[in-house]
Amino acid sequence: MHNKTVFRNGLRVVSERVAGAHTVALGIWVDVGSRDETADVNGTSHFVEHMFFKGTARRSAHQISRQLDSFGGMANAFTSKDTTCLHATVLVDKLPELIDLFADMFHHSRFADDEVERERQVILQEISMVEDIPEDQVHDLFEALFWGEHALARPVLGDPQVVSGMTGKRLHDYVGEMYDPGRIVISCAGKVDHGELCTLLEPLFGEFSGPPGGPGRSAPAAERPLRRRAVTKEIEQVQLMMGVKALEITAPERYALVLLNTILGGNMSSRLFQEIREKRGLAYSITSFIESYIDCGYLGISCGVGPRAVNDTMALINEQLQQVTLEKNLLADEMRHALDYAHGSLYLAAESLDSRMARNARNELYFGRDIPLNEVVDQFSKVRAADIADLAARLFSGPLCIVAMGPLTEIEVVWPS
Repeated sequence: MHNKTVFRNGLRVVSERVAGAHTVALGIWVDVGSRDETADVNGTSHFVEHMFFKGTARRSAHQISRQLDSFGGMANAFTSKDTTCLHATVLVDKLPELIDLFADMFHHSRFADDEVERERQVILQEISMVEDIPEDQVHDLFEALFWGEHALARPVLGDPQVVSGMTGKRLHDYVGEMYDPGRIVISCAGKVDHGELCTLLEPLFGEFSGPPGGPGRSAPAAERPLRRRAVTKEIEQVQLMMGVKALEITAPERYALVLLNTILGGNMSSRLFQEIREKRGLAYSITSFIESYIDCGYLGISCGVGPRAVNDTMALINEQLQQVTLEKNLLADEMRHALDYAHGSLYLAAESLDSRMARNARNELYFGRDIPLNEVVDQFSKVRAADIADLAARLFSGPLCIVAMGPLTEIEVVWPS
């Protein structure tokens, strides 16, 4: 059973009582991420997330860690391009303590300069770590190329120069400027009574106020020039990242996009996996994926191949993209398999309280309502081969954005037409 309450300050609380559950998953979701930053503050959202755990007026950083561990469950936080989240899963009798702790972290973090200095070094190491993981680095390079001058091009972890100059005051001011209650959703799933949950939350979250949402978001330009880049790096493989503009997260065709992605490269029986790995042995793994936001998105393809196989791999990928634009090539058993895979993924995720909590929060943030699983299943079932082929024809009608990183130079690359 789903419930929703909006406090007087605009903060939203959504909950789902799950029969048979003995635990609860709670998340505080803020509609603020790296895409809300200007270049001179890139990385601030992520730095704030780290600092929530580094001490309040009532608790030291060590005391926060000890209390989170004492719950015996799972607690974490993350920052993405468009959201920041604190979340935990605990036994139901620990929920009041968790809410008190999260409220303290959320409202009363000190952003003390000595803690900022320590955490600065941690974040700089986190940024450096990306450069040691080629799969992560090529992703950042691709998004920088793909989104161009838009804020989505900048990394979530931030610019090292910005991080190096961060102060506690700047972090505190950023929270005051951006964390408007109207941009916050508190989501809970499990053994929870909605009325009791709101009784716990309202004194701690129902009265604070903030400026009205910070600066507005702008969508990236609809048309972008062809962008392709070869990055020379002495590693064993060439990391390939390719993509095209796709759909915003609320687009009516999103169900067709999910099935298209599944058929193309979403699992081991997908066309790209079978063609590139199973049939030709060119890559250990190849996958396609969807990145969607409220106003834009892209479909990406990622793999690692030997330097001599780069051009053949790109040509084969491009060939598969064109094949899927023809309705006659979408076989009935392929469609059924993609549909079964989508249904299975939905119901398997529903077994996790943390996944249910996250799904409910995202539905509220992006759609403003609960979207029942049976509605999603029904919408998937309505997708036809013609819908997928038409969408693919739209998406793949132009050239791909491509980054190839590894032991190669631009002159060695034959970009697909």
